[in-house]
Amino acid sequence: MTVQHSFSKIEKELLPAFRQQIGAAESTEDVRNFFAHTILELLSRATEGEINAVFEDIKLNHNPDSDECGKYNLGEAITSKEAFKELWNTSDLQHIIDRFAYSACNRYKHLEKKPEKTESKIRM
Repeated sequence: MTVQHSFSKIEKELLPAFRQQIGAAESTEDVRNFFAHTILELLSRATEGEINAVFEDIKLNHNPDSDECGKYNLGEAITSKEAFKELWNTSDLQHIIDRFAYSACNRYKHLEKKPEKTESKIRM
C-alpha cells in the first residue's frame, strides 16, 4: 500500500491571499504573476524547501480561442526533481494546483473581456 500525502492544509492557508490578489488583479499579467508566486510558495512548503523553483518555471496557459480553463506548465527544474515526482504521484498536489489554475484562468478570462481596465492602469 502506498502512502498518500495531503497538502489541503497548505492550500487552505494560501487560498485567502490568492483570492484577494487575483480579485484585485488589474491585468492578465497580474493574474499570471499571482498564480506563479502562489504555486512557488505551495511547492516550497509541500517539499519543505527541497524544490527551489523560480518564477519562470511556472506558467499559466490560456488559449483565448478555447473555453477550456486551468491549464499550466511546470518547468523541468521542478518536474525533474525526485521529490516532486513522488509527491505528484502520491498526493493531492496536482488537484490543488489545478484548482488554483482554474480560479486564475477564470479571472484571466474576465480581465481579457475588459481590456479598458488594463489600459487605464497603463495610462496612469
